Amino acid sequence: MTSELIIDVQAKAISIALLEDKNLVEYQNEPRQASFSVGNVYAAKVKKLMPGLNACFVDVGFERDAFLHYLDLGTQFNSYAKYLKQVQSDRKRLYPISKASKQPNLPKDGSVQNTLSLGQEVLVQIVKEPISTKGPRLTCELSFAGRYLVLIPFDDKVSVSSKIKSGEERARLKQLMQSITPKNFGVIVRTVAEGKRVAELDAELKVLLQRWNDAITKVQKTSQRPQLVFEETSRAVAMLRDLFDPTYENIYVNDEVIFNQVKDYVSLIAPEKADIVKLYKGNVPIFDNFGVTKQLKSGFGKTVNYKHGAYMIIEHTEAMHVVDVNSGNRTKKENGQEQNALETNLGAADELARQLRLRDMGGIIVVDFIDMNLAEDRQMLYERMCENMKKDRARHNILPLSKFGLMQITRQRVRPAMDVNVEEECPTCFGKGKIKSSILFTDQLENKIDYLVNKIGVRKFYLHVHPYVAAYINQGMVSMKRRWQMKYGFGVHVIPSQKLAFLQYEFYDTQRQLIDMKEEIDAK
Repeated sequence: MTSELIIDVQAKAISIALLEDKNLVEYQNEPRQASFSVGNVYAAKVKKLMPGLNACFVDVGFERDAFLHYLDLGTQFNSYAKYLKQVQSDRKRLYPISKASKQPNLPKDGSVQNTLSLGQEVLVQIVKEPISTKGPRLTCELSFAGRYLVLIPFDDKVSVSSKIKSGEERARLKQLMQSITPKNFGVIVRTVAEGKRVAELDAELKVLLQRWNDAITKVQKTSQRPQLVFEETSRAVAMLRDLFDPTYENIYVNDEVIFNQVKDYVSLIAPEKADIVKLYKGNVPIFDNFGVTKQLKSGFGKTVNYKHGAYMIIEHTEAMHVVDVNSGNRTKKENGQEQNALETNLGAADELARQLRLRDMGGIIVVDFIDMNLAEDRQMLYERMCENMKKDRARHNILPLSKFGLMQITRQRVRPAMDVNVEEECPTCFGKGKIKSSILFTDQLENKIDYLVNKIGVRKFYLHVHPYVAAYINQGMVSMKRRWQMKYGFGVHVIPSQKLAFLQYEFYDTQRQLIDMKEEIDAK
């Protein structure tokens, strides 16, 4: 299996697509100015105590206050609280953490009103982004994640991933990290650290320690609360950190700044793989070029079709996700309905595993498969689903089919489920239901080009249109595009874009910035 990462950087958002054997399996879309991200650390104040829930609400600058449960304060909360006071007592000289004294562990059966007070300052980290009507979920057990290590302040333990099976390697890594980890810090050694040399682990440890120092220095220097003191790396780099695998063949980026960030990161964690990061310079939109746009259009939405005419209906509710499997117009097998149901269900299991990753669906998922009479067929379906889900990084649990033919799945939910609206709103009538005659559309485009070139003075630009319209403009020996170039200059470029509706168009300058040429008067 080969994997490719496609990063589409736009003015307002960054989209990331992971392809396995050219099939889209993961998709992330995040605004460039996103206010929240899992891993961000804030210096904030307790806003409201909730003794009944044994929790509190903390103001971290979002419209809904963040939720912090007593058990998420962590056993080292007393050490954090004392050190925070020591740091803030001297704005000029930072009190070193190596001199901080460890305080007694917080009891697990304590209460929030006896531990916190209104207005108290706390260092918190986001572990779950706002979902639906809920604010972010917080923890006071701070951690700074790298490729090989996770650094945990005020923890003196060195833990090694249980996925590293070799007892000799586990002992080597544990002894190694105990010798280089500073006082008052703990470390979790991740699975990918297996076989790594001391120089690589020490280099990353220094990077993580610097992140902690930068964060606590911001706490010391500033009095504004809430205050973002540590921001998780850019979405592209953060996803790479968790996803990067030696099987990656290519990482394509269409923005030079993000390209340099990704290249630097890959050079740091896997120097031999630095050449797989490539800057995409093509005129065709990057997602169109790699077939991502078409898969997005077909992979999202309420109805998802898969092989041989079968399809799934996916519904999202406040409490859970519900999936209904249907055979559709699938041809019946000669050996009966049972075999047909089994093959339809097995195909649904393959597609559903991909959909869970693609949409990042979390919480409870209930799947209504087609009824099967044979116990061995139900067991085969259960084993197929378990096998498909092995590639899913999110924690999950799958139960065998119930007597009603339902399969229940729970999957870790960290951020809202990804939902891409595949229905296209008419871009030309603005909801009025009436547009100019379609045959006059190219005349309207030429008027725009004339205005750009002769009135604004933009000599070189890219006109993005639907592929069918682009084919019409480019047809013939002396095409409409060629006539435009002869009349307005060879800076006129026509680019087919699959994301656009039939009579939609967009103008871009040489820096790939959108030129707003849309006016509602077009629709009249």
